Amino acid sequence: MWRFNRSLILTIAFPTFGIAASAITLAAEPAPPATTPTQATTAPPKAPGRDFHGKELAKDAKLTMDEARAIALAAHPGKITDEELEREKGGSGLRYSFDIKDARGTHEVGVDAHTGKVLENKREGPVHD
Repeated sequence: MWRFNRSLILTIAFPTFGIAASAITLAAEPAPPATTPTQATTAPPKAPGRDFHGKELAKDAKLTMDEARAIALAAHPGKITDEELEREKGGSGLRYSFDIKDARGTHEVGVDAHTGKVLENKREGPVHD
């Protein structure tokens, strides 16, 4: 029968286990996202619901931006990439305008700021309004 020295077995087993445990720990941690010089200098995209172009006109609107956003997304589901409140012909003359991106491209959806009626729902061309 073979007899092993306990300290020899522990010396060999634990360092090996420690290296394996370290490798597993390192593999489980996600790598930090890579940044390029342009990412560091450009501002992040505007999140819907915060500041928007035409915010000073909100006092004249009967609908809030949140209410108009819900109407626009019901008319054309997707991700809002731009939003504004503007004076424009049609309806009451005051409208919320949303650029909504989906798998097929970008749609512009206009919602009357007084009535909530969808005034526009069309695919954006190569040049945005």
